[in-house]
Amino acid sequence: MAREESVIRFEKVSFEYGHNKPILEEVDFGLRRGMKMAVMGQNGAGKSTLFALMTGELKPESGDINISHGMKVAIASQVISRDKIELTVREFFQSYFSEPIYNIDPRIDDVLEVVNLKHHDKLHDRIVKSFSGGQQARLLLASALIQDPDLLLLDEPTNNLDKAGIEHLTKFLVEYDKTCVVISHDAEFLNAFTTGVLYLDVFTRKVEQYPGNYHDVQRDILTRIDKENRKNAQLEKKIQENKDKANFFAQKGGKMRLVAKKMRTEVEEMEEEKVDVRKEDRTIRPFVIPAQEELSGVAFSLTSYSVLSPKGKPVVKKSNISLRKNNHLLLRGPNGIGKSTLLEAIAKGVAEGATISEGVKVGYYRQDFSTLDFEQTVYDALMHAMGQPDEKRMRTVAAGFLIVGDTIYTKIGSLSEGQKGLVAFASLVLERPGLLILDEPTNHINFRHLPEIAKALDAYQGAMILVSHVPEFVEKIRMDDILDLEK
Repeated sequence: MAREESVIRFEKVSFEYGHNKPILEEVDFGLRRGMKMAVMGQNGAGKSTLFALMTGELKPESGDINISHGMKVAIASQVISRDKIELTVREFFQSYFSEPIYNIDPRIDDVLEVVNLKHHDKLHDRIVKSFSGGQQARLLLASALIQDPDLLLLDEPTNNLDKAGIEHLTKFLVEYDKTCVVISHDAEFLNAFTTGVLYLDVFTRKVEQYPGNYHDVQRDILTRIDKENRKNAQLEKKIQENKDKANFFAQKGGKMRLVAKKMRTEVEEMEEEKVDVRKEDRTIRPFVIPAQEELSGVAFSLTSYSVLSPKGKPVVKKSNISLRKNNHLLLRGPNGIGKSTLLEAIAKGVAEGATISEGVKVGYYRQDFSTLDFEQTVYDALMHAMGQPDEKRMRTVAAGFLIVGDTIYTKIGSLSEGQKGLVAFASLVLERPGLLILDEPTNHINFRHLPEIAKALDAYQGAMILVSHVPEFVEKIRMDDILDLEK
């Protein structure tokens, strides 16, 4: 790859979080102008760290990151940071520039048009926190686009987007003529526009660069693993045969000992030839979310609810929903209609027309993980979730969600978004809720874990309310009733 073609180049870059947490070791790769790359790697491999190194937010321990002269890098993060959530839309966009931008409103309108967020006169003065998760995802993308970057970094951009939002974003990226790097667990989305993959191997701490779309690369990696496993199996067989022969000759004594010595040397050489096979992403273990014991009668009822009209006005609608033990309800509707607002009001017990029966324990999975205390360690959060602490059970459940080693003593705020999601699920298992409320439970989660999560929700025997924009996920879960907020 010619150096002058690269917009960004990593040369022998190493990075670690403290002495005991190396993330990247002597990583080399380069991106040319116009490339559209997907980033692959399991939760905690360092995908978001890679982005922070590209933006300059983090500095490498060693090695160089060379960025083309005058090139601008912008990132659309996974979530709006807490210091920006209370800003107005105008202040939010202004915060991405070091100097005040005169008459920024027309520029805001232009990027909101691109991300398909309908705007009106008063939108610039609206507080960011008041937007739905899907609308916030669009604001994040628009915040990167308003900077007119040469290198656009998107971290899980489809989280919270409905079908129309994903289609709109895909079309934009297909037509986008600059360099773009995307972290996403949505294979179909990535396949539509990517031309290569950066694979972060959590075990070697290297970044491997592959041409081709997401499916091509997945196939290449699996083929390579299969080949390496077969080669190792053949060597293992030969090693064992030579060991047996060496032991046999060594017992014979005399010149046979020299033959045995030679064979042992061959065994050592063959041991060195064995390949370190990539340990592919581990998947969480099958799990069960136990329902609250002694759950009987109606656990939850909904006689009316409020939604937002396309013009942002609240509209009250009637309904006749009651959930008993083992009843599952799917809540549907486009971005911005008020699904998350309704779920939050139900979970807090303040939704007009909604009643949670006395004594019913609520387990609430929020898409922004704000039910978790980011200052707590994982250990403390999971022990607290149990009510009656039982360390052995807690550690067993945590291990099933790949929360092992030092991770359990890490503050929740320091985890990757994917790891926070797994902590949230571990908490639900330990809480034993009677009413389970789930707002976009696939967000940030590695796609390999989703079949196990779908199985657990399908088998859940309490009352459940689910919001999800991922049809393939919803199809795997038994739903007894659907409430479409748009109808």
